[in-house]
Amino acid sequence: MPLDPFFAQRLRTHRRYLFDKALGDLKRKLPWASLTASAKTATDAAPASLSAPAKAAPRPAPSGPREARARHRRAALGWDRTEQKTVGTPGPDLRTSEHIVPVPGYPDVRVRIYHPDAVDAVPACLTFYGGAFRIGGIDYPTTDAAHRRRAAASGVAQVAVDYALAPEHRYPTQIEQAYAALEWLFANGADLDLDTGRVAVDGASAGACLAAALTLMNRDRAQHPIRLQILEVPVVDLTGRHIDLGATWAVGIPSPIVTRELRSVRRTYLGAEERAREAYASPLLADSHAGLPPALILTAEYDPLRRHGEVYAAALRAAGVEASATRYLGVTHDIAIFTGVLAAARRWEAEVVSALRTLHEA
Repeated sequence: MPLDPFFAQRLRTHRRYLFDKALGDLKRKLPWASLTASAKTATDAAPASLSAPAKAAPRPAPSGPREARARHRRAALGWDRTEQKTVGTPGPDLRTSEHIVPVPGYPDVRVRIYHPDAVDAVPACLTFYGGAFRIGGIDYPTTDAAHRRRAAASGVAQVAVDYALAPEHRYPTQIEQAYAALEWLFANGADLDLDTGRVAVDGASAGACLAAALTLMNRDRAQHPIRLQILEVPVVDLTGRHIDLGATWAVGIPSPIVTRELRSVRRTYLGAEERAREAYASPLLADSHAGLPPALILTAEYDPLRRHGEVYAAALRAAGVEASATRYLGVTHDIAIFTGVLAAARRWEAEVVSALRTLHEA
């Protein structure tokens, strides 16, 4: 199906950003290449997705890695604020509570619970945001609004985990924080008006990698009763073997640029790239997927990660796990944030909410 017309300008901006970023890397390696460089709209601070802002910022002055990361994250947060205002849907005013969860051997992790209106204890869904492991957070406006909408519509508390970002904190910090949050949820749920007999996990993109890895870690350790896993545009193989280059080639983004982005994410998150073969880094590569929770997996047609979700659903089914995979046509990796302008995004959210509502069933 053709790319939805809504994405046309965003695609042009995204292509320009990726080409300029690749050229910037070339300039750093080959100084003479700067003689042919164009810096009209290039910026290392733009989010790497087809949903990049319509107007790129000027290239900032050179600085060290720490300053560059801080600038990147400020730009990403600013972009997210703009997206929520222009293409998102506001979230309702719900009661929230903040908690700090200790993580043995790793930094503590902040958790925010979005409590739906209810008299009795409600089901809970432990959630993990996306951002290539290096940007994002539970305070991002699109993330916060989605948690509010989903909690209110499903009657399921959203337990949002503000895991640490790479490269300051590398794997396995994030998955250990996820597991500590799960342990904390089961240990304290009753005091928080949460029904720990009705727990799900959900994640988007990098967050879906953590959610999937968490189900493996839980199976290998405590075996808490997780009823459902929801994986939205998941990345489940950081080795790169299951990247679908046809998805981006179809919109004019050359394969080398896409693979370069994947390598960058892998290096940032893992440090040692050989760790990509570990099951908790790449859940698809686990020796066994038996005994995992039923899965709802959602993918996007114009997303190089689309094959990840589909292959993972097949692996789960082969292991006897109930799993469904749905590919949304004509849309991109960030489809879920466009609930204010795209029917497909609203349908995506409705599908997630419908799955969450099954937690109320006996």
